Amino acid sequence: MPALIVGNWKMNGLGEDIAEIAAMAGSGARGVWIAPPFTLIDRAVIVSAGAVKIGGQDCHANAKGAHTGCVSAAMLADLGAGFVIVGHSERRRDNGETDADVRAKAQAGQAAGLEVILCIGETRAQRDAGQTNAVLTSQLSGSLPDDAEALIIAYEPVWAIGTGLIPTLDDVAAAHAHIRQHLTAHFGPAGHGVRILYGGSVTPANAGELLGVADVGGVLVGGASLTAASLLAIAATAP
Repeated sequence: MPALIVGNWKMNGLGEDIAEIAAMAGSGARGVWIAPPFTLIDRAVIVSAGAVKIGGQDCHANAKGAHTGCVSAAMLADLGAGFVIVGHSERRRDNGETDADVRAKAQAGQAAGLEVILCIGETRAQRDAGQTNAVLTSQLSGSLPDDAEALIIAYEPVWAIGTGLIPTLDDVAAAHAHIRQHLTAHFGPAGHGVRILYGGSVTPANAGELLGVADVGGVLVGGASLTAASLLAIAATAP
């Protein structure tokens, strides 16, 4: 099973940037997924022609209703999206999302037929205090949906996102092993099938080493996913 190379464009991208997704799709690279802003999803689905899986960066927990400005998982699926990211630390921080909110969104994504990438990760202060495993356990306990089907976990240390800093490879391995232990305890044998991504300042220079760490099934990439050249260079490092 090839590694997943998932790009999160965040609040970046206009119509002219669809050319980057078209270039990714035409490259022949396997396992490349992109979450563009909502405004580009329909066009991205068209130009990717199935070669790149397109997803959303968030969804509402309800399928419809009086929630001005929000987007449901069903709406993402209707546009042709195949996955959704939930629980990103920027949404937890900027929008006050709780573990319970994230869990509800994960369940909504699964109900709409989307694969769900659920993000967890500790702050620098929490890591320095030796609380990494406790934080990951707490977030998983509160955020996991009922079913392991179509679920992917993304471990993103908050302090590594956009900073150029990453944990040591041993620390990445330890965090992923802890996550795997929790998943198998929670879901039983199905927990072994949940892919775990690493995210946080992933670049072409460090992706190969990160993808070689035990239980790292792919990477969630921010800024380095905005151009085809950069993201495909990351994809080329996959074993």
